[in-house]
Order: sequence, then structure tokens, then C-alpha cells
Amino acid sequence: MVITSTATHPDEKDEHLSSTFASRYVRQPIPKFKMPDSSIPKDAAYQLINDELMLDGAPRLNLASFVTTWMEPECEKLIMASLNKNYVDMDEYPVTTELQNRCVNIIANLFHAPLSEEETAVGVGTVGSSEAIMLAGLAFKRKWQTKRKAEGKPYDKPNIVTGSNVQVCWEKFAMYFEVELKEVKLSEGYYVMDPVKAVEMVDENTICVAAILGSTMTGEFEDVKLLSELLTEKNKETGWDTPIHVDAASGGFIAPFLYPDLEWDFRLPLVKSINVSGHKYGLVYPGVGWVVWRSSDDLPDELVFHINYLGSDQPTFTLNFSKGSSQIIAQYYQFIRLGFEGYKNIMENCWDNARTLRKGIERTGRFNIVSKDIGVPLVAFSLKDSSQHSVFEISDHLRKFGWIVPAYTMPPDAQHIAVLRVVVREDFNHGLAERLAADIDKVVKVLDTLPSPLTTKAAHVSPITSEPNDKVKKSAIDTQREISIYWKRLLEGKRLGAC
Repeated sequence: MVITSTATHPDEKDEHLSSTFASRYVRQPIPKFKMPDSSIPKDAAYQLINDELMLDGAPRLNLASFVTTWMEPECEKLIMASLNKNYVDMDEYPVTTELQNRCVNIIANLFHAPLSEEETAVGVGTVGSSEAIMLAGLAFKRKWQTKRKAEGKPYDKPNIVTGSNVQVCWEKFAMYFEVELKEVKLSEGYYVMDPVKAVEMVDENTICVAAILGSTMTGEFEDVKLLSELLTEKNKETGWDTPIHVDAASGGFIAPFLYPDLEWDFRLPLVKSINVSGHKYGLVYPGVGWVVWRSSDDLPDELVFHINYLGSDQPTFTLNFSKGSSQIIAQYYQFIRLGFEGYKNIMENCWDNARTLRKGIERTGRFNIVSKDIGVPLVAFSLKDSSQHSVFEISDHLRKFGWIVPAYTMPPDAQHIAVLRVVVREDFNHGLAERLAADIDKVVKVLDTLPSPLTTKAAHVSPITSEPNDKVKKSAIDTQREISIYWKRLLEGKRLGAC
């Protein structure tokens, strides 16, 4: 039972409570799985929640995330002022709607959409790239089904060709909307989709090929231009018109500024839609994403709903309905505040800091760098020798210094490779890069003094042979596979709830 005063309204209870006293006001624990029977003072509620949140990691030291963790105070004021605006009320908030349309046009032009000066772009703001990808996928599926129906052909087995390095939202789309996901497997040393293998997997039921501009695993850009060239040839040979979608969630706000001559976007005729995350290198707090189409012909009209019960005819193409306006307004702020020059400077600075970190990690002599010099500014690296200790131990020990650095295994067929990954964002500076490199060096030296936990644990996942008394000689790669499998199982066993 919560101890409360007898005041009528919660705000009337002990308004004079100091924050120190408020933290002592509740004398018994708040129930975690049901609503409390009574009210408590607002400052006591604040203090209780604030104290628990102190146990969260520090967002700026969360180097696992691509998501923006810092914005200017002026933009934060705009965000706070628009928290109570429901974006879907377009008739009530026409200026907010106009800002979204401006953002769509800015992004479409950044991605070289073939628009005339009078023509407006086709696109929409979303909660993130996950929703954007599902909307784009639905457009591809509907266009393919409509064409197959008109031709009198079966339309019940659509598929998408991707690399096995795709983000989980692609797997969700395939599962939720009954589309087969045909994955091009990775290989050691090549951690992105191979365009040649991808085009080989395309058949008459393929609704699109999805290429990634900025792999989650290594930050590498997939070769969209080569994919487009190979797919164009196959379309000519077969009479198909299989299109391309580019998942530019991470790289869409990097490539235009750092690699302007790289052809990956609407300059390639087969690219029909692109998604990008505003809350990643678009430099906006979560969650906002964007999806833009090459033209209105690539978005089937029947997917766009029209409503009028909020005051006027309003077209809508989203998976949800209500959502906040704050992030859309924040995105527009960043566009006009930074401009092309500002975004370019920030992305160049991120890459400079990534190179500083990379050099520091290389100086330890203990790691192989698996990320590339072109792509998303991050550093992915694996241990040269994992026979005694693993990257998962390094990740765990780095938390003692405050750093959150993820360790994970690569997707199939490179799952025997385990890596650490550091994402370099705008608020990760040169000093932090040097400090992290020094802390990584400290951790590996500490691990050198500790007994290996892998010798006996890896034995539990060793292959069982028909002759149990025989000694099995394992290569270094076999040992690495067993270690990766063990730690992956251990981590999966610790996970609770859904992602």
C-alpha cells in the first residue's frame, strides 16, 4: 500500500515536498504489474522514476546505437512546444503538414528523384525505417500482384531477394505480409550482399531486390550500381521488370555529402523507392523515418486512404494513425539549420573520429578491422586470437568503464566470425575516440591475466564423434566457430521479452 495524504487532487498533496523528501515519501514499493490503489504527489512520482532511470546506460556512451543522442537546445524547444500536436490532424495543423512535405521534397532531391521544378515528390514521414520499409514493400507487392492478375498468372508466392545481413525489419515484413525472403548468404571477408548471386536468385515472383546502403554489421555500402546493371540485363533477357529498393536507413544521409559521385539512388532507373532514418544520420531524436518513391506511378493509388472526419479530405499511407509532430519539425529544423554544408562537415567529422578510433585499436595489435573505409562511420573489429578470450568478454568488461559496445556474430554463412562494433555519431568526439581505444587496450591486458572461461565451456559445444576416445584436432577456425556458438547461446539465454 502506498502512503498518501488525504488531499482531493494529487497536485494538492504536499506541494512543498522537496525532492529529497519526495524520494522518501513512498514507504513501500510501488506495484510493478498493476496500477497503484492511491495517488502520490507529482514530485514523488518524478523522483521515483528518475531514480530508476539513473540505472540506464548513458545514451552518449551507447556505441551500439546509430540513433541520434544529442540535438541543439533551440531544436529541443521546438520539440517540447509540439509534443501535444497529433500529426494526423492535418486540417488543424496545416503548417506541420507543410513542413513534412518540404522534408519529403528535400530528401527526394537529395536522392536525385527525376522531378521537374513544379513537380512535388512522392513520400511520407514514418515512425522509423521499419515502417518505411514495410510501406515500400507493400507497394512492390501490390504492383506485382496487379500485374500478375492482369496477365492471368499466379500471384500467391511473392518473394524479395536480400542479403542475409539485412536488418530484422525485413524479416518482419516477410513474416507479417507473407512474402518469401530469399537471402544471399555471406562469406568470411565479404559481409554484404553479392550482386551477382542476388540476381541469380531473382525469378518471376520477385517483387524487388533490396540493397543496403550501410550494412548494420559493418557499415559497408552494397554495390547498387552493379546490381542495377546486372538486373537490367536479366530483365531484358526474361521480359521481367524486377525493380530495386534501397534501404538507406544508415547511409542515406551520408552518401550524398561524402560520396556525391556514388550512384546508388534514383539516378539508377531500376531504383523505385528509398527509405532513410531521420533519427540516425538525419540527426534527429527517435523516431522518425522517411520513404520516397521515384514517381507517383510507383505507389499504387489503392494503398492511399482518404479520410474527411478530421475536417477535410486527407490522404494517408501509414501503418499507424496517430503520431507526434515533434520529430518531423525537428527534421526540418536540421535541414534549414545545417544545410548541405553543415551536414557535410558533420559527416566528415564523424569519419575523422572513426579513423582515430580505428588507428588506436590497430595499435593494440590484437584485432582485425572488418569494417571498410567507405560507408557508415563505424569501426567493426574481431580478435586475431579468440582461443582464450572472446569479444563478448571484452564487451562485458568495457561496461565497467561506462562504454556500451556490442559484440555479435555475423549472419549466415559467416556466423563463425564474432565482432565488436563502435558506431561513431555526431556527439562522439576525438577525445572520446582516444579514450575508448585506451580502455579497450586496458581490457585486453586485464583479460590476459585471467584464466580462460572458454577451454571448458567450448567443450560443451564440441562436435560428438563416433569414437569418443579419439582426440579431435581442431583448426583455429573450428575453435572460433565453437566459441561463437557458445557465446551466442549464452546471450540468447539471457534475453527476456521481445525486441
